[in-house]
Amino acid sequence: MVRKAIITDAGFASRYLPITKTIPKAMLPMGNKPIIQLIVEECVQADIEEIILVATPEGKPIYEDYFNNSANRIRKQLASQGKEERYKPVQEVLDFPKIEVITQDVKLPYGNGAPLLSAKDFVMQEEAFLYIYGDDIVLGDVSAAKVVVDEYEKDTSIDGAIAVQQVTSEEINRYSNVKFKEGSTEFLDRIIEKPEPDKAFSNLATFGRYLFTNRIFDFLRPDDTGKDGELWTTDAIDRLAAESKVRVVNVPGKWMTTGDPDTYIKAHLAYLKSKGVDACKGCDD
Repeated sequence: MVRKAIITDAGFASRYLPITKTIPKAMLPMGNKPIIQLIVEECVQADIEEIILVATPEGKPIYEDYFNNSANRIRKQLASQGKEERYKPVQEVLDFPKIEVITQDVKLPYGNGAPLLSAKDFVMQEEAFLYIYGDDIVLGDVSAAKVVVDEYEKDTSIDGAIAVQQVTSEEINRYSNVKFKEGSTEFLDRIIEKPEPDKAFSNLATFGRYLFTNRIFDFLRPDDTGKDGELWTTDAIDRLAAESKVRVVNVPGKWMTTGDPDTYIKAHLAYLKSKGVDACKGCDD
C-alpha cells in the first residue's frame, strides 16, 4: 500500500561549509557508506518501490552518479586482480529500488516543507507515502521507515503517522514537539516547532520519519509560512491533526541527527560502534 518515499537533502547545509559547497550533506560518510544510503536501506526494509530524492541543483548530479554509475572501469580492474568481492557493495547500490533525483522548486519559500511540495506530482496518485529528512539516522535492528509504514497498514483510516522519541527538556527547543489528544496516548492533538522549554507540551520530539496521505497537501501551501518566514512541515501536520487522525509512533532504535558537525561526529562514531568498529582504539585520551 505504501510504495513511494520522498527523501530530502535540498538545504544549504551552511553549518558544514566549506565542504558542503561541493558535497551534499547526506553524502557525508558513515563508515564506507554515505548517510543517504542508510536511509535508502531503511526504505528497502519497508518494501518501498520508488524513491524521489529532492536535492539542490549542485547535489543532483552527485546523487545521480552515486546511485547509477556502475563504475565499470573499477569493476574490470578488480576482476583482473581476482578481487571481485570488493565490487559487491557497489552492486548493492545499483540494485536499490528506482531512485529519481529532482531539484527543489526555486519559487517555493525556504523551509523543510518545500521539498515535499516540490515532489507533490510524484505521489499524488499514491494511497500514502513516506517523507524522510536526509539528516536523521536510526540505529537498530528494525527500520524506522518500516515501523511507520506498518502503523499505517494496520489502520488505513489515519492520514498521517509521525515518529517520535523522548529528549531532555534542554533539547526540546531544537525539535518539533507533540501533544496528544485528550485521553489518548497515540493520536496527535498539536505539534509546534522548536518551543521554548517552558512552553513545550512534553519531552516527545519528532524526527524525519513521516507518513502522509495526500490530505497533507490540503494544509501545506506556499503562502502558509510560519516561524522565521519558513515553510514548515510541522505547521501542515498541526493543521492536518485538527481535522484528521495522525498517529504518534514511538519508534525503537537510537535516533541521531547529523544536522551539524558536532552531532554528525557523534552519530558517525555510534554507527561504527554498532558495526563492531572501535573508532577510538589507539587514540590518545
